[in-house]
Amino acid sequence: MYLLGYDIGTSSIKATLMDAATQQVAATATCPKKEMEILAPQSGWAEQHPESWWQNVKAATAEILAVAKVAPVDVAAIGITYQMHGLVCVDKNKNVLRPSIIWCDSRAVGVGRSAAEKIGPDKCLAHLLNYPGNFTAAKLGWVKQNEPDVYRQIHKIMLPGDYIAMKMTDRIVTTVSGLSEGILWDFKDAKVADLVLDAFGISPDLLAPTVDTFANQGELTSAAAAELGLKAGTPIAYRAGDQPNNAFSLNVLNPGEIAATAGTSGVVYGIGDQPNYDPKSRVNTFIHVNNTPKTPRNGVLLCLNGTGILNSWLKHNVAAPGEDYPQMNDAAAKVPVGSAGLAILPFGNGAERILENENIGASIHNLNFNVHTRAHVFRAAQEGIVFALNYGLDIMRNMGIVVDTVRAGSANMFLSPIFASAFATTTGARVELYNTDGSQGAARGAGIGAGIYKDYPAAFAGLKRTRTIDPDPAQAGAYKAAYATWLKTLESQL
Repeated sequence: MYLLGYDIGTSSIKATLMDAATQQVAATATCPKKEMEILAPQSGWAEQHPESWWQNVKAATAEILAVAKVAPVDVAAIGITYQMHGLVCVDKNKNVLRPSIIWCDSRAVGVGRSAAEKIGPDKCLAHLLNYPGNFTAAKLGWVKQNEPDVYRQIHKIMLPGDYIAMKMTDRIVTTVSGLSEGILWDFKDAKVADLVLDAFGISPDLLAPTVDTFANQGELTSAAAAELGLKAGTPIAYRAGDQPNNAFSLNVLNPGEIAATAGTSGVVYGIGDQPNYDPKSRVNTFIHVNNTPKTPRNGVLLCLNGTGILNSWLKHNVAAPGEDYPQMNDAAAKVPVGSAGLAILPFGNGAERILENENIGASIHNLNFNVHTRAHVFRAAQEGIVFALNYGLDIMRNMGIVVDTVRAGSANMFLSPIFASAFATTTGARVELYNTDGSQGAARGAGIGAGIYKDYPAAFAGLKRTRTIDPDPAQAGAYKAAYATWLKTLESQL
């Protein structure tokens, strides 16, 4: 018996087939082999075609079935995780009306700010634990204002994971956690946030009905099964946004536990059981995957848009031909902590929440042509990402969140020894790396939702810690000084 997890990412679609009994990975695939295109028809915009996600879901599925040689009937359940905050609009025939406005798109900042003023800051925080900001509701508000012909045709809006589930099941549903990530959930009254809909003038009929995060959310139709090479009737038993799911994949479920990831974006996600918020909404509170009325669980999310995408940009535009991430890390390791004064602000991927939705762009500071080399740039980029995350962590600390141990998957930028050590030493937190990723988390979630695992401990029996990185006392002073230089640089740009 196998579980199939999909991670609908920004750069790629990853699928993992997991043996439900042993929790060993039978096969994994990532499609496309090059990063998916992000469309930017105007500065600050970021869009993707939902159909491209579906085509790559099919390609990844075909690849893992070919490798694992598993009979479709042996796939017991499917789980989906996805890039958060995107907007997919479909008409009554379930046809997509426009490209998806994805998470790092900045066009709706002003729309969200106007809605916050209309609702009132205190009421926003009391009911939403956030401002509407640049999230899904604000993106829909932008479409209403700027593309009225499209808006009039909308039957339902969805998040990216909802769209993939629709393609599989022909059902349009979402989750309460999903509504919260779009700033469409009223935490105080435990219902759809009518105050947000009223502020934007949006009908509640455009929202999909909800299903539980862990549950049979629909079954593969015959048509979808034929496209995927799977068995009709296979249940979709779990869905969650990528950051709640990343925390889930690391067994981060209880108050005080913290997860992190450093892929295209960088995220720190801490669990609490109280309605907590930052007064400036620079970090955001969403409903966690295991939330129940009796045992509330919220995730406080710090997001840095410009993380792995900065490292990727350097690889494609600065690195020498044939120089890949390991070689870039090796070069950076020869440069001392602080990069000889070079400072990089990694804010080049849209409006940053930790900067109150300002979009200041990425920039390089203190460049000395007689001192700095490509290797200094590689190191300063990794340090700049860590320092930006620590800047956000200070906001979380001021909310009462204690950061002493952080769990992360052994993937993406945490594969870099420089990044992992810089993160631990700058933040003062022990970093624990585990043998998991988002698609494995989705597979485990499907196991719970389908009743294959009786509880969370059973679902995580195979989760193993692969490495621990402790703060380095010998380098603490150097990182403290480098962070002070970086912080002064940031303040000069705000």
